[in-house]
Amino acid sequence: MIGGADARHLARSLRARPGEEIEVIDPDGFMLTVRLDSVSPSRVEGVVVAERPHQPEPVARITIAIANLPAPALELALSRCTEAGAHAFVVFHADRSIGRGEKLARWNTICREATMLAGRLRVPEVLAASSADAAIGAQDFPVLLTRESPQRLADLTKPRDLALFVGPEGGWTERELELGVITASLGPRNMRAETAALVGLAVALAARPG
Repeated sequence: MIGGADARHLARSLRARPGEEIEVIDPDGFMLTVRLDSVSPSRVEGVVVAERPHQPEPVARITIAIANLPAPALELALSRCTEAGAHAFVVFHADRSIGRGEKLARWNTICREATMLAGRLRVPEVLAASSADAAIGAQDFPVLLTRESPQRLADLTKPRDLALFVGPEGGWTERELELGVITASLGPRNMRAETAALVGLAVALAARPG
């Protein structure tokens, strides 16, 4: 049985009908094919007609810590990085951040919807931090992405779990670069923050297969 927001989404947005087959994620690690028997905005019921193993979660836990950006850019980064396998997010106020305010409820909703689209088993949590200093201090292994770093992120294969720090569109300030954090580069090209977040995540996961 499916209820709540998921039932409303199936009945109203997707216009599911009895007799249709849909795929449902089982938290125990299976993709279920379900034939619908009844559909309403409050309750969807059906019968499982097939199942297969489904293990979409990366072994590496990569947190994306990203400076608060204007809403369209930040929301795009949250959505796409969730689809790509981010473990969690921290949105922090950098010295040159343009975005203002915390919208945790909306940010978590965006990640939940992207999780459903990607067929993931868990929804990445989104947290907020008041500064880069506070966000860095809360992570076990923070890595600050900067084009000037002599170390390529692709060569940083350990530890398995880490937090990638993505700065605002205006870049890091000298104060932030002097916080003593390990740095890494995505290459010589200049990228928008939302692009750097997704590329950085993809590179970090590719260097930690599994």
